[in-house]
Amino acid sequence: MDPHEAVRIAAPPGDACPRPTLGLRAAVALIVGVVIGAGIFKAPALVAAMSGSATAMFALWALGGLASLAGALCYAELATAYPHAGGDYHFLRRAYGRTVSFLFGWARFSVITTGSIALLGFVFGDYLQQVLPFPGLARGAGATLYACAVIVVLTLLNLRGIRTGAATQGWLTLLEVVGLLLIAGAAAFLADPAPAAPVPPTPAEGAAASYGMAMVFVLLTYGGWNEAAYISAEVRDARRCMARALTLSILVITGLYLLVTWACWHVLGLGGMAASEALAADVMRATLGPVGETVIALLVAVSALTSINATMIVGARTGYAMGCDWPRLRRLGRWDGERDSPAAAMLVQGIAALVLVGVGSAVGSGFKAMVEFTAPVFWLFFLLAGISLFVLRRREPSLPRPFKVPLYPLLPLLFCATCAWMLWSSLSYVVSQSLGGLNAAWIGVAVLAAGLLLLPLLGGRKDAPGASPSP
Repeated sequence: MDPHEAVRIAAPPGDACPRPTLGLRAAVALIVGVVIGAGIFKAPALVAAMSGSATAMFALWALGGLASLAGALCYAELATAYPHAGGDYHFLRRAYGRTVSFLFGWARFSVITTGSIALLGFVFGDYLQQVLPFPGLARGAGATLYACAVIVVLTLLNLRGIRTGAATQGWLTLLEVVGLLLIAGAAAFLADPAPAAPVPPTPAEGAAASYGMAMVFVLLTYGGWNEAAYISAEVRDARRCMARALTLSILVITGLYLLVTWACWHVLGLGGMAASEALAADVMRATLGPVGETVIALLVAVSALTSINATMIVGARTGYAMGCDWPRLRRLGRWDGERDSPAAAMLVQGIAALVLVGVGSAVGSGFKAMVEFTAPVFWLFFLLAGISLFVLRRREPSLPRPFKVPLYPLLPLLFCATCAWMLWSSLSYVVSQSLGGLNAAWIGVAVLAAGLLLLPLLGGRKDAPGASPSP
């Protein structure tokens, strides 16, 4: 039986549920839009400082693409075997039960997704304020106002339905890609190769650690492709489209990242990249003069806008999946069949993001740190999602799998090893940090503990459209 058909049959008569409406192009635009954010304008400088040579730097970015492709192929199998609007939530539900999946959904809704939307809103506001400052407002107040405005506008657009949200995503992703190609083109045609500049040597005994830390920043910049799983129930011909969309997206992203890295290296050289505190701005200033700073500010704003819209689309579907599983959250589990959208979850997500913007405005950089310090929670669940591929293959061997990850079990093991390493790296970083006098590691613990405290209040599972079957 077609897995999409199984989802529709599981829905009670008269209840709307996700249906295939998106094509390959829309799926690719969403994945590329989620992944490519402001990180590509900062990470190359950090990677250059830790690489020691241009060859090693480019190899690290290519390796990041290969590692991401391995993970994407694992997710392609999960998404085609278990198409569901819950994405990772649904995989975790089937593999480990509802307690684990709820903790993931809670962490994602309370901090990971809504916090990312709020932070991206501030990035958008900061850079747009440079180009179009609000008259009579300080820079911080103007950025906050822009952040609130963009969250409201994009939430309203996505409340109109997936077609409106996907069309908006397509145009924003196109603008973002054109902007990155502009950086590469300006470097190729308007700048001479940078003279060699000294680069701090990497000690032989610390080379592995230095490359390892560089890979942390590379993989963080590649992060987000797994969000494709949240539209797996809404992609037409998902048996073929999901694997194609994930593979094509990773190839496009890798190509763009290598182009941007080459442009920076061509204009500034490895030493100049390592020393730069505003890498993209330095490159555009060297190629286009003062107007280059305005161009890069607009490009970063567009990148933030693209990521916000894509994050809203996939993030609301986690809330919908939780509403399908938990009676006290049943309002989140309502699907607007006319607009093909989880309208209630989208609205609640937008309101929560606005609240976090208010929190961020009040506490400043502490809010950014709070969101970043939950990285170990993200990598923990990402690792569990990778392991779920092994669990579900063993538990449900007869289930049709339209796409099977090649080189099994080597590629899934590589993906899980990468996630485990990133979990260890993020834990090592968080343990060394503090926020408000407390060790930052307690932030992730507090998020999960709050989810555990909420569990007794939610009651038992209810039957609902697209609800996950018991494992």
